[in-house]
Amino acid sequence: MTPSARLQSAIELLDAIITAARGAGPAADTVIAAYFKTRRYAGSGDRRAIRELVYLAIRRAGERPENGRAAMLGLAENEPDLRDLFDGSPHGPAPIANGESPAPASAVPAWLAPRLAHVDTGALLERAPLDLRVNRLKADRGDVLDELPGAAPTRFAPSGLRLADSLPVEQHPLWRDGAVEVQDEGSQLIALACRAQPGETVVDLCAGAGGKTLALAADMGGEGRLIACDTDRGRLSRLPPRAERAGAANIETRLLDPNREAEALVDLLGVADCVLVDAPCSGTGTWRRNPEARWRLTPDRLGRLTSLQSRLLELAATLVRPGGRLIYAVCSLLDEEGADQVATFLAAHPGWRAARPFPAPGIDRGAGVLLSPSTDGTDGFFVASIESPC
Repeated sequence: MTPSARLQSAIELLDAIITAARGAGPAADTVIAAYFKTRRYAGSGDRRAIRELVYLAIRRAGERPENGRAAMLGLAENEPDLRDLFDGSPHGPAPIANGESPAPASAVPAWLAPRLAHVDTGALLERAPLDLRVNRLKADRGDVLDELPGAAPTRFAPSGLRLADSLPVEQHPLWRDGAVEVQDEGSQLIALACRAQPGETVVDLCAGAGGKTLALAADMGGEGRLIACDTDRGRLSRLPPRAERAGAANIETRLLDPNREAEALVDLLGVADCVLVDAPCSGTGTWRRNPEARWRLTPDRLGRLTSLQSRLLELAATLVRPGGRLIYAVCSLLDEEGADQVATFLAAHPGWRAARPFPAPGIDRGAGVLLSPSTDGTDGFFVASIESPC
C-alpha cells in the first residue's frame, strides 16, 4: 500500500471507531480487527502503520471528532508530512479543501477537565507498559525473571514484573503453564489490599473474567473459600479455564441477576472475611490502554455508574462479617466514583472505619488512595479499605 492509501485506511477506521463510540458499539481494537479481516491485501507492515496512525489520532483528540477525516487533519497539524498525503491519488484521501476544520487537540473532554484537575491528564495518554503477575501457586518471581530477559520487578507489587518490550505472552510457555498472568501493577495492588489469607472466606463481587480472583487465590495458597461473582455470563465463563491453568482449585463462580444480586448471596450474609468490590466505572484510569473510551463517557452514563457503585457498596457490606474487610476499588480518577462514594458510605454506616490499603504507593484521597500513571507508573485506580465494626 502507498502511504496515501494507508492514510485513507486510517481515516476509514477512525470513521468506524467514532461511529461505534457514538452508539456504544465495539471497542477500537475489535473494529480494527474486523476491518483488516476483510482486507487481506494489507500486509503486516501496512497494518502496523495504519494502526499507529489511528491511535495517534485517537490519543490526540479528547473530544470525539466529527469524523475520521477531521481526526486525521488534526493529527496532520502535528505531523506536517501527513498533509502531503492528502493528494487525491488512487486509494488516497482527497486534497485538503479551504475551510476544512481539523479536530482540536485536548487530553480530556471539556466537561471532565475540571473534575480531573488533580491529575496529570497528559500521563493518561502515554503508552501503557506490559506488566505480569507471577502466580505463586506455580512459580517464584526470581525463577521467572531468569526466563524473561529484559523483565524487571515492579516497584511495589511483590509478584509483579514489568517487561521492557512487547511480548506475545499467550504464546510463551510460562503463560501456558499458568506461571504468569498479564495484570497491571495497580490491579495487583488492589488484590494485595484485600490481605486475603489461607482458610478465609473471600468474595470477589465484580469478578469479570477473574484477574483479581486469581491473584486472591494465590494469596490464599489455594486454601479457603473464594467466591467469584458477576452479572456478565460471558466474562465470568472465562474464569474456570484460567483457574485450571493457574492451579487455583478453591474458586467458586456465581452468576448474578442484575438488580437481584442479593438473592444469590443469601448464604454469605455476614460471613465473609473480605469482600472486594472492583466496581464497574468510567475507566478514566485506563485511558492509556483504551483512549477512545474518552469518546464514550457522558454525564448520563457517569450518573448511572455512580448509582450502581453505591448500590454495590451497600450489598457488599451485608456480606462482611463483624471485624471483616471491604475493599472498594475503581479504575477511575474521578472523586464521584472514588473518594466521594466512600465518604457517603462511611457517613451512612457508623462504626465502619477506613485504613490505608497499603503502605505505598499512592496519594491519599479522602478515605482511600489514588494510584496514577504519573505518580506511580500504574493505571489509574482509587482504592479504599474499610473495616466493619466488631
